[in-house]
Amino acid sequence: MARHGGGRGWYGKVTGAALGVTLLATGVSVWTAQAGTADTPPPKGSASAAPAAGLKPVADTIAHSSDAGPRGVNITIDDGPDPAWTPQVLDLLREFGVKATFCMVGTQAQAHPDLVKKVVAAGHRLCDHTVSHNTAMDKASQAYQSQQILDAESMITKASGGVRPLYYRAPGGAFTPYSRQLAASRGMRPLGWNVDSKDFERPGVNTIVATVERELPNGPTVLFHDAGGDRSQTLQALRRLLPKLKQQGYSFGFPVH
Repeated sequence: MARHGGGRGWYGKVTGAALGVTLLATGVSVWTAQAGTADTPPPKGSASAAPAAGLKPVADTIAHSSDAGPRGVNITIDDGPDPAWTPQVLDLLREFGVKATFCMVGTQAQAHPDLVKKVVAAGHRLCDHTVSHNTAMDKASQAYQSQQILDAESMITKASGGVRPLYYRAPGGAFTPYSRQLAASRGMRPLGWNVDSKDFERPGVNTIVATVERELPNGPTVLFHDAGGDRSQTLQALRRLLPKLKQQGYSFGFPVH
């Protein structure tokens, strides 16, 4: 599964059985606040950049604030849903009264629609995290980027019973101007992160907690995972962080849409 470190991410060989293709990620993409500036935006007036019928387009800039205000924290959970870990994450969030944004991989949502519906029923928000989580997709064609974003949007919406994702997060932060504009035209605000908890690397609970506390002044959006292997450290870190942050005067919300 994905590996994030300092905004970097990789996938090894990813098989998209539903698509009948095999993808090989050939590199890593570095996340910055201006990720994707090397790509060419779609021409003005192109169909892919136009607002989709019946959808309200949103800003194509990457969300960097919280609807909970200046002391807000946005908990974001990537790469699921996963039958082993997502239910435990949901239980923990419910215990502490925290809402989160779940950035779902399309094939995972398609495989576990019951979990997608549980996420929605609990009041959390959905985010499109592409079909295959190819962190080199910013080097791919616009047609490929479109397929990855739009097919995942469809998979997640169908799995949820009709609730659409409100955000789009590029794998490994591999945004391009084209992908941001396409997502925004579908009503999905591009969503990065300010704090990489590095939980995917399983560095130890103390390290995850310390990383979040140290980096939180950089911005409100914190990256965690509920798939890709053993997520017990993620659960333990969240169990410590959520009440601690509340005690420090933080509140939990969603990225500004």
